[in-house]
Amino acid sequence: MEYKDTLLMPKTEFPMRGNLPNKEPEWQTKWEEMNLYDEIQQKNADKPTFILHDGPPYANGELHMGHAMNKVIKDIIVRQKSMSGFRSPYVPGWDTHGLPIEQALANKGVKRKEMSVAEFRKLCAEYAYKQVDIQRAGFKRLGVTGEWANPYITLQPEYEAEQIKVFGEMAKKGYIYKGKKPVYWSPSSESALAEAEIEYQDKKSASIFVAFKVTDGKGVLDTDTNIVIWTTTPWTMPANMGITVNPDLEYVVVAVNGAKYVVAESLLNSLRETLGWEDAEVIKTVRGSELDRVVTKHPFYDRDSLVMNGEHATADAGTGAVHTAPGHGEDDFLIGQKYNLEVLAPLDDRGVFTEEAPGFEGVFYDTANKMVTEKLEEVGALLKMEFITHSYPHDWRTKKPVIFRATAQWFASIDKFRQELLDAVQKVTWTPAWGETRLFNMVRDRGDWVISRQRVWGVPLPIFYAENGEAIITDETIHHVSELFREHGSDVWFEREAKDLLPEGFTHEGSPNGEFTKENDIMDVWFDSGTSHQAVLEARPYLNRPADLYMEGSDQYRGWFNSSLTTSVAITGESPYRNVLSHGFALDGDGRKMSKSLGNTMLPGKVINQLGADIVRLWVASVDYQADVRISDNILKQVSEVYRKIRNTMRFLLGNLADFTPANNAVAYEDLREVDQYLLIKLDELVKNVRANYDKYEFSAIYHQINNFCTVELSQFYMDFAKDVVYIEAADSKDRRAMQTVFYEAVVTLTKLLAPILPHTADEVWSHLGNQAEASVHLSEMPEVKHYQGTEAITAKWDQFMQIRDVVQKALEEARNEKIIGKSMLAKVTLFADDEAKELFDSLEGDFAQLLIVSDFELVAGLDAAPEGAVKDQHVAVAVTVAEGETCERCRVVKKDVGVDANHPTLCKRCAEIVTENY
Repeated sequence: MEYKDTLLMPKTEFPMRGNLPNKEPEWQTKWEEMNLYDEIQQKNADKPTFILHDGPPYANGELHMGHAMNKVIKDIIVRQKSMSGFRSPYVPGWDTHGLPIEQALANKGVKRKEMSVAEFRKLCAEYAYKQVDIQRAGFKRLGVTGEWANPYITLQPEYEAEQIKVFGEMAKKGYIYKGKKPVYWSPSSESALAEAEIEYQDKKSASIFVAFKVTDGKGVLDTDTNIVIWTTTPWTMPANMGITVNPDLEYVVVAVNGAKYVVAESLLNSLRETLGWEDAEVIKTVRGSELDRVVTKHPFYDRDSLVMNGEHATADAGTGAVHTAPGHGEDDFLIGQKYNLEVLAPLDDRGVFTEEAPGFEGVFYDTANKMVTEKLEEVGALLKMEFITHSYPHDWRTKKPVIFRATAQWFASIDKFRQELLDAVQKVTWTPAWGETRLFNMVRDRGDWVISRQRVWGVPLPIFYAENGEAIITDETIHHVSELFREHGSDVWFEREAKDLLPEGFTHEGSPNGEFTKENDIMDVWFDSGTSHQAVLEARPYLNRPADLYMEGSDQYRGWFNSSLTTSVAITGESPYRNVLSHGFALDGDGRKMSKSLGNTMLPGKVINQLGADIVRLWVASVDYQADVRISDNILKQVSEVYRKIRNTMRFLLGNLADFTPANNAVAYEDLREVDQYLLIKLDELVKNVRANYDKYEFSAIYHQINNFCTVELSQFYMDFAKDVVYIEAADSKDRRAMQTVFYEAVVTLTKLLAPILPHTADEVWSHLGNQAEASVHLSEMPEVKHYQGTEAITAKWDQFMQIRDVVQKALEEARNEKIIGKSMLAKVTLFADDEAKELFDSLEGDFAQLLIVSDFELVAGLDAAPEGAVKDQHVAVAVTVAEGETCERCRVVKKDVGVDANHPTLCKRCAEIVTENY
């Protein structure tokens, strides 16, 4: 007889290697064939809803790691909620309008100005849909589940129709108005920008000190006096209309080099050094309030520059006197309005000076900096020029500097409902908690929202103009345009004349001849995506507004979180979300931002082709995503090693369940040995903790908890000593069936807990379990906490045993290092125990040699008897010697009773009995 044939070795077709790049697409095909997403929705049809509303990624370019992290986090949440008693449909979306697509077409050689607007927009739409298809394929390959056949896309007619309705409601409430004031203007984009489209980068600029000659001192200053201003934007000097001083500051008139200058008293000492005024003599002191309405002369134009009082003039830097150009700054504009100054902004859309700036016509504003300083020097007004590097606003798409430029724009008033917005922010639950403060401060401090853009690829502002120039926004026109867009899409706005876009028979007192024109500007793309609560959550009957969760990157506090809140509160009075969760950015292994120029980009598609989507997903679960996270080949290697451990654990469990069916072979909990109960209690504790962390969206804790359970409780302990039972004992022995019962509970439970994170691997494990009511693990429910009886007592005892086991492991390791033993099965462990440890071992059930994976075990009362060299701890001392006897050919345990059965001379008594009775 071949004794090895009597061993019950693991049998499973579940492969050791995942081969994920090849296997995952097969699982995705199966899911599509069985309509798994629809099956999940039907299963949960009558359950409470949990709606995670997808923030739309921009449809331009291949997926990057930020995309992957974002979508995987969402998918983990949706899958977990769907397995936890909720109906959680997921509608993915795309943002498809705006400048990047126009630029992408231009880069491909499309000549926008050689075709009609309608023709160009059709090319934009075709490009956007191609990008959607590419990105959709990438997201599906990541294993993300959702309504991929029915996403929301901001260029869809039904979406645009709802967006128009939101605009109409805001206009009806008086929140929409047209005004001329400075806004962020991007010459590189030739369009106005919202604050959310601005990022700050360092920029080198000329820093100049300029003297303005007083022409009317109002009895306070002599006309031979000059007021000195400081600015870092010389190009704005042609638009200067005034000087602002602080009414509460003290200013001094100083005599230096035969001239007299006015500066803030507190800045004089620093200016002595900066301007070389060592010999400056103070001849007069005046308050800023006394300088109000003093008149100076523009340095190189024949016009006045009025001195005004404004609190934004400070003594933090410069001279305390602020150069004021109402067309190029918000504070400048506001003070200019107060003093009725002209709002001059002599630049065209490309940032080139117009004829309103004589001497600089046709010159790009940045190029004009040098010309302006040369002109100031020529007329003797330039006191000092140096260069400084400072933080300056840039267009976040083109990465080029922006300017403040006064133009006629459409605005959404924030002031009119700012308090409602602030109240709404405080009713939302924010994760991380600092998100509340961040958005609250943004709303508190932001100006009105400029919603018009001077582009063509976007949703047009649905505004008509009468012959007298009056803007027409009525319920009738809004409804009509909305329905036109629903039927034809917003292209119709550019394909028809104004009269053909108005309701039939429409009249207006401002157009006695029945002539109308239409607005040519489009809406800010943040208005597009920011109205998804109406166009998606409200428009689709199976979704809810407010959503339970919005989840995006931390940059969306200034973007989608902000615009969604604004439009929702404006039309409903409520936030569109109950909870907001944000994540950081994906960086390279050194913590640097990924960029093509640095060559440190890591694309999800490439990683998936090499390692599989489940590895990317496990990486996402492993990191603290609420902060910026790192990814590199080495990091993915570590994640892959954890995946391998998890997979091998599952394979071992499955392999030892080949002859086990729960209905026929399971042992009731109360009939299990304590060590088996202990493992089930530990498994139950894992379920409790993992489910709690899923609910808190703390996936890295889940990653570590499951990894530790597989590695410590299972691999290093339970599964390790289980081999001496499940391989050796007779198939139907109680101890073997007991351990298989635990194995079964463990593999089913772990598979369900891992399903949201590793959907492909979990379903693969599920397919090898057999006898499951559900065709997919994703149709099952998350395991419930079972609260086993006697948990506290059993846990206390066996946790203490595990601590002592660690001491034994240390002693065995030392014995190996000292060449006393080789494998632990050659050892005898003698445990010297104090009263507490002796009492513990007397209360425990089990074969301690088996539990400790040694051949012999002896318990000795009292620590005093421990030999020198024993490994000691507080309650025990451990001595390791070579076990006496011979190695059983079948179980490989060293026993003194090998050969007692003459029929099986190479077997121990236990193995001989098993073989005799069963083979």
